[in-house]
Amino acid sequence: MLRVITFLGRQSKPFLLSLSLLLVLLIGLADYLAGPDISLLIFFMLPIFLAVWFVGKGAGLFISILSVAMWTAIALNSTHHYAHPAIPIFNIVARLAFLLIFANILSSLKKVLEHEQELARTDYLTGVANRRYFYELAGMEIKRAHRHGRPFSVAYMDIDDFKEVNDRQGHSAGDLLLRTVTAGIKSDVRSIDTITRLGGDEFAILMPETSSEAARAVVTRIQQNLQRVVRRHDWPVTFSIGVATWTTPPATVDELVKRADALMYSVKSSGKNRIGHQVFDEPVTAA
Repeated sequence: MLRVITFLGRQSKPFLLSLSLLLVLLIGLADYLAGPDISLLIFFMLPIFLAVWFVGKGAGLFISILSVAMWTAIALNSTHHYAHPAIPIFNIVARLAFLLIFANILSSLKKVLEHEQELARTDYLTGVANRRYFYELAGMEIKRAHRHGRPFSVAYMDIDDFKEVNDRQGHSAGDLLLRTVTAGIKSDVRSIDTITRLGGDEFAILMPETSSEAARAVVTRIQQNLQRVVRRHDWPVTFSIGVATWTTPPATVDELVKRADALMYSVKSSGKNRIGHQVFDEPVTAA
């Protein structure tokens, strides 16, 4: 079932809407052939689900109305006699209400699930990706690099002397510093780049299809801009950054993080406030 949902999620909205319409027609035909003694109303929930979940709430409401219209056309063409003339009208209203309520509940459920997924992937303080989501995206980038042979880069950054801000000015000042640094990084990267707070005062930037020279230029600009920002706030911090570029992707995300992290700590141990950079052109195997 999960594979089916994943497959459908990759299809275009016009295709999925067309599939929903086709299902309405097929279910309507089956309902007509089954006769008035058997109701296939519940099966109309399938095309409504497809429309709401993969196209949108509006499409789901449209399919709901169309399903009821299909059922009404079948009912009007049947030879079934009702005990009272108002019964067909009541049935139409009841079926329409049922399907519209179903579509609305399904739409609300989807929004809740999407919100929960977003929370699970987002750092609560800064609003950027968290470590879990970084590992997911980095794994996808490694696979893409294997397929297309394009380089990519990862910057691993640590805020030097961050503890002093927390100790002297309080945790609220430290939180403000982290949010300010995040905003500064955002202003200097592309929309396809991913900023991650890995934890504490450590950040990572995943830069797809980014060469060594381009990554170095971006990170240098980030460091210079962040230095200007922290000076304006009188924060006694600097930034140590390790930049790893892969022309041949590593075997695992753990190895990717390990190499970028080692470059950053090499910078910190040799004086801080610098950028360390290395290009990896051989595949890294897991230890």
